[in-house]
Amino acid sequence: MRQPFARSTVSLLLALAASPFLFGGCKKAPAAPQQGPLPVNTIAAIEKEVIEWDEYTGRIEPVESVEIRPRVSGYITAIHFTAGPNVLVTKGDLLFTIDPRPYKAEFDRTEAEVKRADAALQLADIDFKRAQELLTKKTISSSEYDQKVAALNQAKASVAGAVAARDAAKLNLDFTEIHSPIDGRISDERVTVGNLVQPGAGAESVLTTVVSVDPLYVYVDADENRILKYIKMDSEGTRSTARKEKRDAYMELANETGFPHEGHVDFIDNRLDPNTGTLRARAVFKNWNPLVTPGLFARLRIAGGPVGKAVLIPDRVVSSEQGVKFVFAVKPDNTVERRNLVTGSVLEGQRVVREGLKAGEQVISTRLQLLRPGMSVKPVPEAPPAPAAEKSEAAK
Repeated sequence: MRQPFARSTVSLLLALAASPFLFGGCKKAPAAPQQGPLPVNTIAAIEKEVIEWDEYTGRIEPVESVEIRPRVSGYITAIHFTAGPNVLVTKGDLLFTIDPRPYKAEFDRTEAEVKRADAALQLADIDFKRAQELLTKKTISSSEYDQKVAALNQAKASVAGAVAARDAAKLNLDFTEIHSPIDGRISDERVTVGNLVQPGAGAESVLTTVVSVDPLYVYVDADENRILKYIKMDSEGTRSTARKEKRDAYMELANETGFPHEGHVDFIDNRLDPNTGTLRARAVFKNWNPLVTPGLFARLRIAGGPVGKAVLIPDRVVSSEQGVKFVFAVKPDNTVERRNLVTGSVLEGQRVVREGLKAGEQVISTRLQLLRPGMSVKPVPEAPPAPAAEKSEAAK
């Protein structure tokens, strides 16, 4: 008789335990508190006088580069330098020696020919002078006199030919010693002692190479739009082109910043490359380190316009979408407005703004991914960055 009672008691207790959830489900959930304006940091656009720079990429090339080749054929008998990581040579240093004996023998033979021709010329001159005396005494005919004159001229020509042959033989003998034609860094030897070398234009005739180390060239290619910009500024009188006056240039290597090396543009090609639409230009720099090697990547910077006032904002606040650069500006009512910009180059982390923003306007610098035009924000001005150390006058 107690079992049914126990079952009913358990059922009643379960029902009572579930009742708060059943009745609680009918109540309305409390409304979420309304979210206030989004706190964001802002930065004011500033206006200051700047030089807008154009930057290019290029390669360092030597001012002088020589492939050392033999001018006469023969066997290498000596190499007078040892290849190393930084072997510098001076103009006139002896590099290779080709076996000189055949050329010395030829020179001796031509030298003997010159002496023989000189002796023949002396004899012809004696005969000519005797013929002149006999002709005045009318003891020889004019025909015999003419023969003596012709013999003298022939002897003179023989001497000239012998001297020319001797000079050619002397040149060949001199060419058996190969000297460096420039100061610079030498490469390794491409042949060893005992090898036969011959003159020629092919790669197999190169014995070694020498490149100069000071000064250095940097070659870059300027695109057509920049060239047209320079031409327009020249015609407006705001900036003359490098064809008219010396233009300063600044260079940095791949591991450098701030373009610390100063030089100038010294060459501009005479036509654009129709395949690439670019114009080749060259700047020259004094080498600050003899270990700097031609072929290194370099960045080149030149003034892209005159000194003038420009609106600047930190480059980190500029966003881009499908090639259009923009910022989020704060309107007077603290709502967000998207501003499309026409920008220029970056100067020490500051982006030049040509159109789309005025000095003093506030741009948002944080939470950019959360922003939408028209939304309310709570602007908090950022502390201005510490002023950077003044750069040298050349880098301004």
